[in-house]
Amino acid sequence: MATAATISTPTPLTLRPFSRHAFAHPKMLRSLPFLRRRLPPLVTVAAVQQDAAVWNAAPVSSVGAASADGSLFHLRVDLSDAADLASSYTAPGQYLTIRVPGEDGLKPAFMAIASPPGAGGGFEFLVKTVPGATAEKLCGLRDGDVVELGAVMGKGFPIERITPTDAAETLLLFATGTGISPIRSLIEFGFAADQRADVRLYYGARNLETMAYQDRFAEWESTGLKIVPVLSQPDDSWKGARGYVQHAFLEAKNIANPTSTGAVLCGQKQMLEEVTLALAADGVSQDKILKNF
Repeated sequence: MATAATISTPTPLTLRPFSRHAFAHPKMLRSLPFLRRRLPPLVTVAAVQQDAAVWNAAPVSSVGAASADGSLFHLRVDLSDAADLASSYTAPGQYLTIRVPGEDGLKPAFMAIASPPGAGGGFEFLVKTVPGATAEKLCGLRDGDVVELGAVMGKGFPIERITPTDAAETLLLFATGTGISPIRSLIEFGFAADQRADVRLYYGARNLETMAYQDRFAEWESTGLKIVPVLSQPDDSWKGARGYVQHAFLEAKNIANPTSTGAVLCGQKQMLEEVTLALAADGVSQDKILKNF
């Protein structure tokens, strides 16, 4: 004999209202099982925003060799029709992304701007050619070719920390390779070098054939800057400092007063770390050791 099925009355579901803030928070929504698979990751929005970033098309006004061995190139981009982009560059040490139209398979290159803010006319870059990368394409461009520039990024070197001059009567600059680009920008922008007691630039390269901006050294030194080229693989005729920038500095040091000493660094990671440690150990304030990132 069949037994009749017992039908129970369902317990009423009590709904507790979400607060206005809790309901709007994505993490709260993700905690609900029935929404867990339907909400995309938060990074998706950021990625879409990044992909939708505005690129500024601008013509190349000049390309030329920046080193005797052909590994470095000067690239100048005309910003006559991109005044907003040009005016957004306000501090030495800022950088941007740059790409070549039609080269969709290559990642945009991050480039520090080598010309100083307010120079007018356009941006200049120091580019090291890298096979198979955007940098190689940039080095192969001709006058009139078009590149695309992203927005100017970063805050640059916080030079207000070494201003006025008595905050850093001794100012030490350190650069290796293309790290000289933002240092050039700082030097030519100006930081009252001639009003400081001791201003030195330790500039490292493999040899003179790979050292950019040698034609600017005399002009830079006329502002009160002493340049110390450091070569890691010089020929036998070289009489200057040998090895790496950090080692040349450690041998010389000669910091008169650490409390009124500042430094600006850009370049190879190991150099940055070792120089920073050495300066801090001598009593130089971390707040006065400036980097652009």
